[in-house]
This record gives sequence, C-alpha cells and structure tokens, in this order.
Amino acid sequence: MKCLQPLIYFSIFKHPLQLEEIHFFSNNSSIEQTKLEIEHAIRRRILKKEGSFYLSEELTSEAILKREEENEYAEKVMQKAVKRAKFIHKYFPFVRAVGISGSLSKGRFNADADADYFIITSKNSLWTCRTLLVAFKKIFLLNSRKFFCVNYFISENALEIEEKNRFTATELVTLIPITNTSVFKNFYQENEWAKQFYPNKDLSVVKLDQPKSSLKLILENLFKPQTVFSECFFKFITTSFWSKKFKHMSKAEKKVAFKSSSTVSKHHPDNYQKKVINELNKRYKIYNQKFKLKFEEEHA
Repeated sequence: MKCLQPLIYFSIFKHPLQLEEIHFFSNNSSIEQTKLEIEHAIRRRILKKEGSFYLSEELTSEAILKREEENEYAEKVMQKAVKRAKFIHKYFPFVRAVGISGSLSKGRFNADADADYFIITSKNSLWTCRTLLVAFKKIFLLNSRKFFCVNYFISENALEIEEKNRFTATELVTLIPITNTSVFKNFYQENEWAKQFYPNKDLSVVKLDQPKSSLKLILENLFKPQTVFSECFFKFITTSFWSKKFKHMSKAEKKVAFKSSSTVSKHHPDNYQKKVINELNKRYKIYNQKFKLKFEEEHA
C-alpha cells in the first residue's frame, strides 16, 4: 500500500494529510489508485478518516487542530518570509537564488519555528556569501533567526544534493523557489532523482521575480578580487568553530549534519535528517509486524 508511506512519514511531524497530499507524496500513478488503497487501509483499521484528513494510528484529532492552527499562522508569516528572501537576493553579494524551506514550505509555522532559507550562491564564493549573511544576522538582527535562518547553502556549479533519501527528497519537492527562475530550473534538473520518491511532483518552475540592486554589484566587485583568500579563511574559521562546539559528535554524524566543502554548507547540529530516517524505520517495523506489511528500511 503505497499510500501509507507518506502518512507514516508525516506522522513523525504530527502532520495529518488530505487525499490530494497523500497522492502527491505517493508513488501511485493515479489518484483513483490512491483512493482505493486508502479505502482498503481504512477497512483494515490501519488508517482513520476525520473530516477531510486521514490519520495513521499514531495521530489523534488534536493533530488536525494543531495543523489547522499552524496553517493559519504560516499564511501570515509567508508574506514576511518572501520579502526577506527577496531582500537577501537583492542586497547580498554572490546570492544567485533563494528558496523557502523547512516547516514553512510545508504550510506550517508555530511560535518555536524559524523561517528557513535555501540559498544558491555563485561559484567560488559560498563561504564569503554565508559569512556576510550570518554577520548581518548577528549584528543587525541581534542573532535572531526567527525570520532569517540561513543554514543551507549550495553553489551554482554543484547543484546536485548528495544525500538521496526520503527526507532530502521531501525537502526538495516542498521547497518554494522565490527568486531566479533559471537557477532553480537547473537545480531541479540536477535533482531528478527525487522523482524516484515522488514521481507525482512537477519539478518545473514558474517565472520568478529577480530583484537586484546596485549595492549588490558594488559589494561583489569589492569582494571578488579577494574571494580566493576569503573562501579559505571563512571556511576554516567556521568549520573550526563547529568542530570545537560539537566535539561530542562522531565524524560520521558531522559529515551529514555539518556538510562543508567549497560547494555546500549545511548547519544542522541536531542531525535532524538521521533522526527522522531512524524514526521512520522504527515505524515501518511496527507496521510490518502489526499489519503484515513489507516496508523496506530506508537510509540517511
């Protein structure tokens, strides 16, 4: 029953799904097939339906109320997040495209959430770009990341996401591009692998606003002659700080949580990806035993 995989996955986030969403995140070729599978799962008491939502056995009606509240909050926050994304693209040197990721990209937001931005930089300038954005956050926003969480950067010359699993595929297909159509078009072309998980997702992108400013051009010309030095320097300073601060983590964990190269910078100290995949596999095991299903273990 392919329809169960998205329901089990999103149950980790206490996120009940509606029919169209279940089909969107499934491998089924038609929504009719998804409907039939859901009806079969309900008859077997694997799923239950409340209003327009379908819930796996881990969730209760409270999850629906929470999702509706967070959906409403997200609508209010989205406008501000889009403005911030355009601000980042317009004024910060070496930013080539900006997208909204995280919980907000899935239409949910709460008091503890951050507005996460996925940033694509120009070639050979990722660490310079990252440092300028982090410095702006620390100095002018008093280190508040509520509406300025910049924790994932990739370079335009290396757009393929290395980790190919359900977690990264979900983040990729729910990403909301805000600026620069051509760069995001290339990004999706380099990550066609996500369709192995979500074939019903159209990875094309509509025409996007592309704000720019003379200040950005001035700053790029100012920093460009020094980027060879600044890239090495800022990367060394940042990764050394992470290494000391998170010395309790193993090298394998750091490799995923703090991916750091000339073309990617990821700062996820909670190693959320691994936690989610591990929890998903636990739930698969429970469903396999309880309902005689055959979900295969997934890997982070």
